[in-house]
Amino acid sequence: MKDNFRQQGKRKQLVKLLEEKGITNKNVLEAINVIPRHLFMDSSFEDHAYQDKAFPIAAGQTISQPYTVAFQSELLNIKPNQKVLEIGTGSGYQTAVLCELGAKVYTIERQQELYKKTSKFLAQLGYRPKYISFGDGYKGLPNYAPFDQIIVTAGAPFIPKPLLAQLKVGGRLVIPVGEDPQIMNRLTRTSATAFEKETFGEFRFVPLLENKS
Repeated sequence: MKDNFRQQGKRKQLVKLLEEKGITNKNVLEAINVIPRHLFMDSSFEDHAYQDKAFPIAAGQTISQPYTVAFQSELLNIKPNQKVLEIGTGSGYQTAVLCELGAKVYTIERQQELYKKTSKFLAQLGYRPKYISFGDGYKGLPNYAPFDQIIVTAGAPFIPKPLLAQLKVGGRLVIPVGEDPQIMNRLTRTSATAFEKETFGEFRFVPLLENKS
């Protein structure tokens, strides 16, 4: 698994582009700068890995556009050692970003092919989430709740109530909601029963599927 000077240079250019698009969180930008995105992609797409575009991966899924990964990560504003639940492990790229940000990552994937492949691959790169689960993202991981932050990396038709229930007071849920395109939502839990909702424009994600466990 090679990461040469040319690829490192392309990552620096990508970081500069993300800054120009409005990403300001230095920790997020540094995570993008150090993670070899080309290794998370099919070799046929390797030359395009540092374009700000989504690309196909296994099981009909995609590796998200770097701007989207950076934007969602910035909305979370993760602090080191926070417990973060990720819905949709996918290629593992967003998982790696969360690990680089110092989070204790719990992640769920509902495509078995991806779950098996990504679990092994992340360990090979030295990224070790606290827990990787094969299951239904709509249900979250109640046995490991509550979480400081929850990030959903697929488009949901609605906001799943189990995910809201698994947030700590003060915690944030970042989730794209809708059909195509989706609207990025951030919900902050302000009390045991209350949430504050903010929206951040249109994005496009593959759909969040259920009942795969």
